[in-house]
Amino acid sequence: MVETLLEKPARNHGEMVTLEAIETPALILDATKLDRNIERLRQRLTNLGVQFRPHVKTAKSIDVARRLFAEGRGPITVSTLAEADYFAAAGFSDITYAVGLSPDKIARVRALVGEGVDLGVLIDSVEQAQALAEAAQGGGPMPAVLIEIDCDGHRGGLLPNDAAVVEIASILRLADIELRGVLTHAGESYACRNGIGLAEAAEGERAAAVAAAELLRRNGHAALVVSVGSTPTAHFARNLAGVTEVRAGVFMFFDLVMHGIGVCALDDIAVSVLATVIGHRPDKGWILIDAGWMAMSRDRGTQKHPVDQGYGLVCDIDGVPWPDLIVADASQEHGIIEARPGSGAPLPDLPIGSRVRILPNHACATGAQHESYQVVENGNRSVVATWPRMRGW
Repeated sequence: MVETLLEKPARNHGEMVTLEAIETPALILDATKLDRNIERLRQRLTNLGVQFRPHVKTAKSIDVARRLFAEGRGPITVSTLAEADYFAAAGFSDITYAVGLSPDKIARVRALVGEGVDLGVLIDSVEQAQALAEAAQGGGPMPAVLIEIDCDGHRGGLLPNDAAVVEIASILRLADIELRGVLTHAGESYACRNGIGLAEAAEGERAAAVAAAELLRRNGHAALVVSVGSTPTAHFARNLAGVTEVRAGVFMFFDLVMHGIGVCALDDIAVSVLATVIGHRPDKGWILIDAGWMAMSRDRGTQKHPVDQGYGLVCDIDGVPWPDLIVADASQEHGIIEARPGSGAPLPDLPIGSRVRILPNHACATGAQHESYQVVENGNRSVVATWPRMRGW
């Protein structure tokens, strides 16, 4: 495993900084759990015989991305062109930009291709294909194209049998633009609970992508890439026949949404927000902390789950959860810890200045609130590295 520490943690008189000493709120990343989560999915996809193209939108960090591959870099998926620029500058040259391409971004993607990046872009309309064809008229570098397929009605994409799939391919061929294949995302898998229905969602995702690829081939077009992927379906797929690659992103960290869906255990969640106790309201059953929604994000992704985790599940400084203790409410810089309604769980004795860690609802959203990760290993409290994150579009 390649380890790169771009930024060392501060030290105090030669001593390693610990979770008791760093400023809060802070984003904590357990590298041991990170590596374990990566290896779990990598081995699963190897056994299923498909290539892995992890989505780096969750981590947005070179240091995390390099741990995804034994050689330090490999094929990745991004959700913004700022991510593509950032990872390309670090030597990642095989990139899929998995958000529908708007015409105003064509110049940016062409610039990346001109710099040597093997870039695939995503479209699902004749209009987008025509915009690319027009841009290609003057010659010069152009990205490869993947056609987005709708496998479950969750977001964008064309149905697998839509005549527009072939029409788009024909427009690209006339413009001498490479059609790389098809891509889909089983976003409705996030509506599953406790693992029920995930294998079926994975099969629906696979079948839709393969059907679209076969439609292209029957009409004389190439479809070398058949790309599927979401963290839930990647972990529950039983058969990936006809699929060439799988994308997933939050798997490396996991979160409370993934736990509620049934994809991971609480102990698999690799990220947390470190916070400090700043007050008490015994009359209300509250403990106040210095991590509000600016640290946790506004994401309430477990609100419709059987177990609502509020703004996050509260753990001790070592990351061990207290039963039924949640951040029940939050303002900009204040979090309110309470026992889960109806649980009867006692509040722990947490004096002013005590440290707690909050497991997030959505690792992507919580990570986006922070500039860097404070990295720990093997459950220890020592901060072994600070890994920067990128932001923006």
